[in-house]
Amino acid sequence: MRYVTLRLSPAEGQGFHPLGERLCDEPSIRREAIHHVELLDDGTVLLLAEAVGDRERYEEIMSSSPSVVEYMASGTERWMAVSRLDSSESVRQVLEWTHEAEVVVETPMLFQPDGSQRMTVIGDQQAFERLFRVGSGLGSFTFDVVEAGEYDPGTERFLRSLTARQQEVLSTAVDLGYYRAPRQATHEDVAAAVDLSPSTVGAHLRKIEERVFTSMLPTERE
Repeated sequence: MRYVTLRLSPAEGQGFHPLGERLCDEPSIRREAIHHVELLDDGTVLLLAEAVGDRERYEEIMSSSPSVVEYMASGTERWMAVSRLDSSESVRQVLEWTHEAEVVVETPMLFQPDGSQRMTVIGDQQAFERLFRVGSGLGSFTFDVVEAGEYDPGTERFLRSLTARQQEVLSTAVDLGYYRAPRQATHEDVAAAVDLSPSTVGAHLRKIEERVFTSMLPTERE
């Protein structure tokens, strides 16, 4: 079994959906990841997404968007939101594309700062050939290969589950010696290198560490 990580970009604008464009343009909100997305029989899309920032502003945008059928958000500075939306051509094409190619989409799918999305799919050579053949004929988005290789659900999957910003913070912290013994860097040192506040760096590192320890534990314990 192999994997291919793709960067998907909408053909026009900064989002695959009008709602995504509004959220992308809102400076108080940063979309992080999609943990589940599904095209329902009635043509709407069920979405479970993660974001950080001003949740009240997020709810204002959601409640005023005509494409939102229903939604619910939970959390404070970082929150999870489940929503049901009217689909867009780009969203429908992406979901039908991966379904037709018979690949497995690994979640989370990560939002990138430029509005593109980073998506990893798992399959065999025939599935990838179908994916590329069908995808090349679709006009609502473009894609390019970021990396590919043998699929390992362990460490590689953990790294792919981090956002681009989290990967940058983690890489910088390691390079500066934050995890060495004795510790050779502080939150302030890492913050200065990545142009973030120390409190934001601390929040990123706690989130990363939570995912590290969670991935190390068995899914079922005695």
